[in-house]
Amino acid sequence: MSLRRAVVCSAAAAVVALVGAANAAANDVSVIVRQSRIDTQLGKNIVFRATFANRGSNATGPQIAHLNVLSLRQGVEVDPEDWSTHRTRYLGTIAAGASRTITWKVHAINKGRIALYVAVLPQTGDNRPPAIGRTVQLVVAGRDTLNSGGILPLALGIPALLGLVTGGMQVARRRR
Repeated sequence: MSLRRAVVCSAAAAVVALVGAANAAANDVSVIVRQSRIDTQLGKNIVFRATFANRGSNATGPQIAHLNVLSLRQGVEVDPEDWSTHRTRYLGTIAAGASRTITWKVHAINKGRIALYVAVLPQTGDNRPPAIGRTVQLVVAGRDTLNSGGILPLALGIPALLGLVTGGMQVARRRR
């Protein structure tokens, strides 16, 4: 075997070993979510955190985390982009024994019970199951308010003003 071929084979073996180590490390990534339930009101923002820990002895390859949002009630459509922008986050590599925490801001769009969960997978797109954290139940209470958005003074004031103007015009006609 020529020297050049030996160097190429050694380099290829090193790449295969590195990819194998990164793939093995990717299986060692866990998703830690401390909350199990969050109560909020319609229209409010909440903060959702997930920690990605590498429990392996090697650094991972680049990782991607994705926040998923779905309704737990049948017939309720959830558009995840309305609930949280930038749901996909690129984590990069995670050193052996290290962790990285990501925070998402979630806006309560629909009332009811909503599930939030995070999945993490290798950026290489390897064909293996992602690591998934616990599901967090987001309970969104509706807001029953008489003055939604400050509209009550306007809703009462305009008809009252129209009534006064109409009444004033009729009084003025009778005086003539």
